[in-house]
Amino acid sequence: MNQPVPSQVPVSTLASTPAIAAVEPFHAIAVSRVAHELAEAGLDVIHMEFGQPSTSAPAGAIAEAHRVLDTEPMGYWESNPLKERIAADYAERYGVTVDREQVILTCGASPALVLALSCLFAPGARVALARPGYVAYRNTLRALYLEPVELPCGEAERFQLTAAALAALDPAPDGVIIASPANPTGTIIPPDELAAIVAVCRARGIRIVSDEIYHGLSYVGPARSVLEHAPEAFVVNSFSKYFSMPGWRLGWLVVPPASIPAARARMGNLFLTPPVIAQRAGLAAFACRPELEDYVATYARNRDRLLAALPALGLSRVAPPDGAFYLYADIGHLTDDSLAFCERLLRDTGVCTAPGIDFDPVDGHRFMRFSFAVSTALVEEAIARMIPWFARQPRREV
Repeated sequence: MNQPVPSQVPVSTLASTPAIAAVEPFHAIAVSRVAHELAEAGLDVIHMEFGQPSTSAPAGAIAEAHRVLDTEPMGYWESNPLKERIAADYAERYGVTVDREQVILTCGASPALVLALSCLFAPGARVALARPGYVAYRNTLRALYLEPVELPCGEAERFQLTAAALAALDPAPDGVIIASPANPTGTIIPPDELAAIVAVCRARGIRIVSDEIYHGLSYVGPARSVLEHAPEAFVVNSFSKYFSMPGWRLGWLVVPPASIPAARARMGNLFLTPPVIAQRAGLAAFACRPELEDYVATYARNRDRLLAALPALGLSRVAPPDGAFYLYADIGHLTDDSLAFCERLLRDTGVCTAPGIDFDPVDGHRFMRFSFAVSTALVEEAIARMIPWFARQPRREV
């Protein structure tokens, strides 16, 4: 019997094949794994490591999910009523017009980011982003063979990307990822600065991806959408944060009209459709604003409790937590190894937090992030455990 002949690949082709993309681990997940192991062994753990609401989906969304389970077979399906409701929300919140066909429903914000980046950029393209910033921006760019161009953003910039920083890049990057409110800092880009960023991008031909998943979670006035200034931008959003539905895996991407075919093709081939039950529940969640605003009020109280506790914790340098549900704190006077510091805090007190190295590979060794998306009672308990522990930590020369 004849054996198949292996295909012959020229050596020159093999030599030019790029290496498999190196994607760094998400260290907070490793810390969380330790936390769960300790909890199984009997430790009382308070989870402040993830940006994950401890509240459930709103009651109306849960009721709709039960109805769907009882009455619908489900399958591959895309909800036009949900797309229309999302499009209407842009008119209500920001005064911008979005057609329902510009809304691509996704299985959470992460696939929406993949869709946006793959629609906009070819391998090798350079994409700017703030440092510190969400760990998955950097790693998703690398996984797609794009080059992250990280711009250091410290106290002087309120830990946020600026128009001046983008204007100073030479050569200009192909694109930029902006986030307001941001993870891990919670900082919001002021409206005039957002407009200035868009102006620089337009003048220099820089394509914009705006992550707006924390919209609705703001304590200093509403965050503005980049679509108010740049209808050509790609906007990522999700039901995971404001709507308190992280496990439902539902998000969306707003794309300019010319990019609808490319985005739909990628969504269909890579991810098919979001879960039917999540789409039905997501539409119902829009009618649950009073309950959702109660959640936001809880986060605001938690934020105030943590800010008031900072002196007792010996933490004096933090990013301004304008929105989201994070406090990003400088612990350089206590450690130069934030991962080890967070694990020690977890083992000694049961309070699980995120190391700054996830968000900033250069300076993150001296930062940590607290998520205050848990209940107020748990925030107060965490503070009570941490105050004596922080007081016992030796100070180091900085």
